[in-house]
Amino acid sequence: MAAGAAGALLVIAGAGYGVYGLNGSNDDNKSDDAGIDAGLTSIVNKSAEVGGTVTFEHSKVPDSLDPGNTYNAWVQNFSRLYGRTLTTFKPAAGKEGLEVVPDLAESLGKASADAKTWTYKLRKGVKFDDGSPVTSQDVKYAIERSNFAPEVLSQGPTYFKAYLVGGEKYQGPYKDKSPGGLESIETPDDRTIVFELNKPLADFDYLATSSQTAPVPQAKDTGAEYVKQISSSGPYKFQSYGEGRGATLVRNPHWDQDTDPIRPALADRITITFKVDPTTVDQHLMSDNITVDAAGTGLQATTRPKVVTKESERTKTDNPYAGATSYLALSTKVEPFDNADCRKAVHYAIDKASVQTALGGDTKGDVASTLLPPTVNGYQKFDLYRTEGNKGDIAKAKDALTRCGKPNGFKTNLTARSDRPDEVQMATAIQASLKKVGIQTEIKQYPSVEYFSDFAGVPSYVKKHDLGMMMMAWGAEWPTGFGFLDQIVNGSAIRPSSSSNLMELDDPKINKALSDGIAQTDATARAKAWGEVDKLVLENASAVPLIYRRNLLYRPDSATNVTVTQAYSGMYDYLLIGSTS
Repeated sequence: MAAGAAGALLVIAGAGYGVYGLNGSNDDNKSDDAGIDAGLTSIVNKSAEVGGTVTFEHSKVPDSLDPGNTYNAWVQNFSRLYGRTLTTFKPAAGKEGLEVVPDLAESLGKASADAKTWTYKLRKGVKFDDGSPVTSQDVKYAIERSNFAPEVLSQGPTYFKAYLVGGEKYQGPYKDKSPGGLESIETPDDRTIVFELNKPLADFDYLATSSQTAPVPQAKDTGAEYVKQISSSGPYKFQSYGEGRGATLVRNPHWDQDTDPIRPALADRITITFKVDPTTVDQHLMSDNITVDAAGTGLQATTRPKVVTKESERTKTDNPYAGATSYLALSTKVEPFDNADCRKAVHYAIDKASVQTALGGDTKGDVASTLLPPTVNGYQKFDLYRTEGNKGDIAKAKDALTRCGKPNGFKTNLTARSDRPDEVQMATAIQASLKKVGIQTEIKQYPSVEYFSDFAGVPSYVKKHDLGMMMMAWGAEWPTGFGFLDQIVNGSAIRPSSSSNLMELDDPKINKALSDGIAQTDATARAKAWGEVDKLVLENASAVPLIYRRNLLYRPDSATNVTVTQAYSGMYDYLLIGSTS
């Protein structure tokens, strides 16, 4: 069913942005009357009108608006307005929004039989906002600066560094001045780019959607200061940028619709303001003074009751999955969790229904039984530790405690992020559940900014302070089982600091299943593999799935072409959205 080499998972859409539902008759993207959850399966308030200003607000500041220096999901979504990547996710409603389509490239990647060599050809005629042509060398340089210069750009992921041949030795373009740069990224001509990998990666088209592939002209790069004057390859360029304050984007005069089949670029102007109180953001949405909450994480707890109890307001909401799972990580290196039966006792003891209530009810998420959330490719529905009404099973928990030699329970520590009150409330609910079977927990709170770098993500600290249980939430790096699981269950992801594999899970069967799966070039077999990995992790019992996270989003009346994209954590698709204001 797939187009492209290596059995690429998803079908390429045709040319012309009308196929994405704004000017065409694609039934899957039909515009329903605005109503509850209409944005999950359709484009709401569809319009092809050009003009107006789309206004964003955000309660915090981004890690960076530099496409090569960000790990924020919302920035990955937002940066597509000014940075074109080799591939991207189809701007369309429902499941179509998870399809990978060519963007800067003419087609999806052409892969070698072993999925270790990937070749892309760039479209003709693409230009930067100064009129200069975009070349394959600009894409190569963008990847080199973003993955290999942590002393300058430290915010983004490093998948290219991990997978490119010689990546572990290359010092990056700021230190290594040799001509040609990293040899495993080849640019035989101005429109061709070839990646040589050290191991198979059948998901490479997904990796190519990363904002790190947005081209950067080396002559314009100023390192950490580049964010102040980004070169645009998309339909919008920066008119102004204020560090920590916001930015204004206007039309890029050198963007050509003929070279860009996926961006309608309807608005004349886009503004974004940072550090707006989150409840104020909600108020501005509900009074129709802004178009979008840029964070895409939904209404605040204090606002939700005002919306869900009033029918006229509820019809303006969408409650999508956020592509993330909240779970409890059990350290396999801290006693007694080095014993699988002690871990299984926790699975059976936890009243997940009470955890859901503590989080804020079903508008904030569904009770989870797997690590993979339902919107990630490879998800398989199963429940190895099923309990009646998700309320826990004291008898089964005590049986497991007896098997692990702790019939009367034990004491341990449970971590949560101090500045995430919902997470602390969830931890408190877990504490109450475990107490019923004799497991005594002390909740240790740490600030989120240092949670991974200094505490829960530091194996030596975890062991020294007996942090047996750690609250965790995780979203997919890209929406496949590998993109979700690799960094949290692969033994190679264990690091001395900032580790995301909090369980210190290093199971040879799981590691092999991951590597075998990502080398599988058949899309159906690859998707099946991720469900099997998920089952292996749950059989190991080192992670307790808690909640498939949901966000309650609000669309004001002036917003047009509003639809949820599961490719970017269940927020609205920022490529499509317009405004009548």
